[in-house]
Amino acid sequence: MDLVDLSFLAGVFVTLFVIIDPPGTIPIFLSLTGSMTAKQRSRAALVAVGVAMLIISTFALFGRFILDYMHISLPALQFSGGLLLLIIALQLLAGKEGEMAASDGVNVALVPLGTPLLGGPGAIVAMMLFVDQTGGRSDRIAALVIALVLMAVVMYSVMRFSGIIARLLGKGGVTLVTRIAGVLLAAISTQMIFDAVHSFLIGWGVVPG
Repeated sequence: MDLVDLSFLAGVFVTLFVIIDPPGTIPIFLSLTGSMTAKQRSRAALVAVGVAMLIISTFALFGRFILDYMHISLPALQFSGGLLLLIIALQLLAGKEGEMAASDGVNVALVPLGTPLLGGPGAIVAMMLFVDQTGGRSDRIAALVIALVLMAVVMYSVMRFSGIIARLLGKGGVTLVTRIAGVLLAAISTQMIFDAVHSFLIGWGVVPG
């Protein structure tokens, strides 16, 4: 048996990349860290990735136990994450991103960057499903860990070097990107809420699955 299941590793990485969408976080990251120095932006990126990895890893190991113990369904988790993102989107559209960037960026690194943007319901659910698919096989467990580490490197790199983009855009460009990010984030959050409600309706038998 190989030490690492490469096909499983590729599947996990691609799935997480699509769900988390690191390039798509660039406008939102710039919006929330536009007033920070390069050092503060780097620290915010590191904290955000650390928080996301901690959340995803925790739910990968204990997710089902946590949700069952607290009687929380996956749609409920998705719905709450959507609401949180919608609040952030409204603040971006209202030009209040400066208020969220208080405390040297620690706040925005935790919420919404660390969660629910990076370590959100989609990534959490995907990891919980992948853990089930490992079947206890060591080669698949190793692939899962490596894929998660690679994903962390990609997320940090994208946000760390977004400062170059900020310098190219200038202050006016960053403001424009902020408003665009607000619209995109509002759309993402609305879709999350819609999907959660749809799952609720299927569970209640109101609509067919």
